[in-house]
Amino acid sequence: MARRLIECVPNFSEGRDPEKVHALVAAVRSVPGVVFLGQELDADHNRSVLTFAGVPEAVVEAALRAVGKAVELIDLNEHSGVHPRIGAADVIPFVPIEGLTLEDCAHLAHQAGLEIWRRFQVPVYFYEAAALRPERVNLEDVRRGQFEGLREEVLTDSERAPDVGDPRLHPTAGAAAVGARKVLIAFNINLSTPDVEVAKKIARAVRFSSGGFRYVKAIGVPLASRHLAQVSMNLTDFEQTPVHRVFEAVRAEAARYGVGIAGSEIVGLIPRRALEMAAESYLRCENFTPDAVLEDRLAKERQEGGWPELLEALAAPEHGTQAATAAAVAGALAAALGTGIAALAQQPEPDFETYRRHLGEAIERQREALEVVAAAGKLPPPEGEERLQEALKHAATLALEVAERAYHLVVRLEELEHELPARFSADLAAARALAGAAKTAALAGVGRHVEGVGDPGFLEQMLERMGALESE
Repeated sequence: MARRLIECVPNFSEGRDPEKVHALVAAVRSVPGVVFLGQELDADHNRSVLTFAGVPEAVVEAALRAVGKAVELIDLNEHSGVHPRIGAADVIPFVPIEGLTLEDCAHLAHQAGLEIWRRFQVPVYFYEAAALRPERVNLEDVRRGQFEGLREEVLTDSERAPDVGDPRLHPTAGAAAVGARKVLIAFNINLSTPDVEVAKKIARAVRFSSGGFRYVKAIGVPLASRHLAQVSMNLTDFEQTPVHRVFEAVRAEAARYGVGIAGSEIVGLIPRRALEMAAESYLRCENFTPDAVLEDRLAKERQEGGWPELLEALAAPEHGTQAATAAAVAGALAAALGTGIAALAQQPEPDFETYRRHLGEAIERQREALEVVAAAGKLPPPEGEERLQEALKHAATLALEVAERAYHLVVRLEELEHELPARFSADLAAARALAGAAKTAALAGVGRHVEGVGDPGFLEQMLERMGALESE
């Protein structure tokens, strides 16, 4: 089955209080199955942007928890900044990454919007691919008037009523714009002048709505803290309108006013392909392909290796027994399955994600430990014997840690079976079987490693821990 991955890039109306932003990040990180990718804070915009990805159900829950924390911490009545906003959790876009379509993300956006209203009584407007009305496709139309203006208009103008919720804004958190879109690049160019009128003229020249580039949205704003003006842009389809083309256009427009470029910045993440396109354009490299990028090639090789490479390593005889490595693989699979079951049952289980991470790391650590054992065995005595003893102790300790984690994973899976409906019993049984096999295989690996250890104290300690696990 193909992986199902989405990205969420919510924008919050807080960029000056790091503690509040840390609380938003913690809310996202509290959901298993979500990978937190980064955060951006801007004091002039008074805005923060979080980026995270994962399976759809987990990402939606993480977004909802972050919205709840924003409602708790951010009061728009006390908020000021140069960036337009209508809500504490101002914009919540869902982006398809793998195995899902834009339409799938629009459906997820609708589900999230309904839940935002149900949990927090914050009204919701749907935009971009999730828009229910054509006049709300563009985010700037939804945010017209900002919090203060929308707060008044929504009471008297039915055309401004939210898509979800009562026709009034939350008294402190305003409203939320929830949408689905393609990968977007938030790209800002800082001008070597504090004259915001120049930035506004340049923004007008490059944005699509006033005759500029297709797939470019732009505004001019002041950066008071730096005594500069900024052209703040969103590039909604970088393959059609590349970053470097927009940069050159802004530079040319700025030159018309006798202004230079002080610098540029990416807010959030940028696809590697966008940088590759810039390299192709500026370097005019005739033989350039993505494989010419070192990181791309390494990632490709790792992806093409994957499970076949791991299976080949397990089958290789040169490093001796691979029982503990195989145990770590089985344990990681069990933990991953447990994470998925808990997410489907809407009972997030952070322990499973911790087990998955530790056992996943143990796979490579076991392989490295066996390589050290093999290398030590080839050294001449007495140095070789000393190194071999230390290497065997280390490998045995790692294997026992896998066994102990696998045991605790079995216990937690058994507890979960009593907490979840019967429809999850087959998946839980599979996870328990894998975790049990991991424990048994890891203990076998411990036994194999300690056979060559001549330290009675170490052996007594290991046998005591093994005996405790076997009796349990």
